[in-house]
Amino acid sequence: MGEKDNFLGADNIIWDLKDLYNDINAPEIKEAIQWAQDEAGKIEDEYKGKVASLSSEKLLTLVKRIEKVNATYAKAYSYAFLEFSTDCASPEKGAFLQFIKEEGVNIEKRLVFFELEWQKVEDERANRLLASQEISDYRHYLQLIRRFTPHTLTEAEEKILIEISPVGRSSWVTLFEKIMTSLSFGDEKKTQEEILSLLYHPDRDMRKKAHKEFTEGLSSVEHILTHCFNTVLQDKAIEDRLRKYPSWISSRNIANDLKDETVDILINCVKGNYHIVEKYYKKKQVILGIDTLYDYDRYAPIEGMPDEAISWDEAKDIVLEAYYGFSEEFGKIGELFFEKGWIHAPVAAGKMSGAFSHPTVPQAHPYILLNYTGRVRDVETLAHELGHGIHQYLSREVGYFNSNTPLPLAETASVFGEMLVFKRLLDRYDAPEKKRALLCEKIESIFATVFRQVSMNRFEHEIHTKRRQVGELSPEDFSKIWLSTQREMFGGSVALTEEYGKWWSYISHFIHTPGYVYAYAFGELLVLALFKIYEGSNKDEFVRQYIKLLSSGGKYDPYTLLKPFNVDLNDNAFWEQGLNKINEMVEMIETS
Repeated sequence: MGEKDNFLGADNIIWDLKDLYNDINAPEIKEAIQWAQDEAGKIEDEYKGKVASLSSEKLLTLVKRIEKVNATYAKAYSYAFLEFSTDCASPEKGAFLQFIKEEGVNIEKRLVFFELEWQKVEDERANRLLASQEISDYRHYLQLIRRFTPHTLTEAEEKILIEISPVGRSSWVTLFEKIMTSLSFGDEKKTQEEILSLLYHPDRDMRKKAHKEFTEGLSSVEHILTHCFNTVLQDKAIEDRLRKYPSWISSRNIANDLKDETVDILINCVKGNYHIVEKYYKKKQVILGIDTLYDYDRYAPIEGMPDEAISWDEAKDIVLEAYYGFSEEFGKIGELFFEKGWIHAPVAAGKMSGAFSHPTVPQAHPYILLNYTGRVRDVETLAHELGHGIHQYLSREVGYFNSNTPLPLAETASVFGEMLVFKRLLDRYDAPEKKRALLCEKIESIFATVFRQVSMNRFEHEIHTKRRQVGELSPEDFSKIWLSTQREMFGGSVALTEEYGKWWSYISHFIHTPGYVYAYAFGELLVLALFKIYEGSNKDEFVRQYIKLLSSGGKYDPYTLLKPFNVDLNDNAFWEQGLNKINEMVEMIETS
């Protein structure tokens, strides 16, 4: 691993967190936490019981003070999380993260009165305040709080839930991460990132071996992961019952600022096009020349797939050229991440798998975590996370509360960035067989973002529903539901092994953020539509509107943010437009 990383040039790409804090023992951290707690106490003393009588000017002052407290705490939490993410096996860093979480409870308890009192303000008065010029910058933030009114408990009940939160679901999520990052696979003790990368190996025996070793690793901790999942599912069921949410997905839809109708239309449109997946994998079976396409063959490279390792510097150049080609501003912001040490790239034991861009706080900047192995898909992952980073960087201008972009739109810049880089990668090669291989790789990436995420949404729907109906689920229950929802997507094109039935257990989104996954499909299909607009419009005007969209963060709801692009999220034809584009790409694949 070390020699390869050294050859790629990614081994020294380590982020510099000093723009947050210098060390987990830095006295400034405890000082910031103490200030936030003291300020929260002062706010509670000054304003509790008075929110309903505040003028628009005083309401604005209060919101700004609460925002500053939250941002101060978030800076400390971001630092603790980022330190933990690269060394999950460290007891010191794990304890530090838990300490920060527990200290946050004291802040949240003191400020909970505000949301509860704001929700009780009579509609007529609340609407007058929301219409005032003083409140305009925080209008949507305050409107969203009121959307949760039917699901809010008493102050005493809310404080109890806050009090126990550090040892509730979040604690089980932390345990899950500690288990998954400490796991090694096979005799060579590979990391999760390394073993899963072998599913893309051209040698079928290697893929089959990796499949077996990964399954064995998951099986060794199956009883613990099953307990983590069951606990998180029941935790959510209890909270949903207490808050009177009609379904397991309701709270996520409200937080995403989406109507249930919009989500249902998206899910049904994607499910109605599962045949595209079946069509593609039947073509792939013919191209690979095998009698049966098993689950460990899904990502087998098509003949002609570039197999050279792409160095870190090459990847950087490819991505930045694509971003500069789209917009000078995009390119300049993207370059900051490389120049200023805002990226952590090497594969390492104890490091979280996958990739993410963490926004931190507006007073600082985002940080990107990758596990870079030099494959073409890693270049696209870099583009994806850099898109997130640029989005988060642009939205800093609207402040901490407004910079929190709804999850469905949070994928917009990342997926758009992937598309820009894919076109750049496609131009990199002349040979038809290489272009076909790259197109297949891109189709599979889109499938993973659209169809697979919706099938995983269906898995979540089933496990949340069944957990509430029959009680604790067994590993076999989870596996049966996983295979059923996956088979529905693949149709008769991919033979799923019994071992694959255990692969639900490593997907962190299910317990980190229940209901999250449909946001990927939303983002991908939205981007396919936006990309079509971009290619057929005045590009300068599109870029201007697009940057305005990203810079707005979550200051407005998705419906409002997308109005300049004439997007109707409740129109089946809009979603079908993106799905038709995917089908066109599949039709382009020649099997001979």
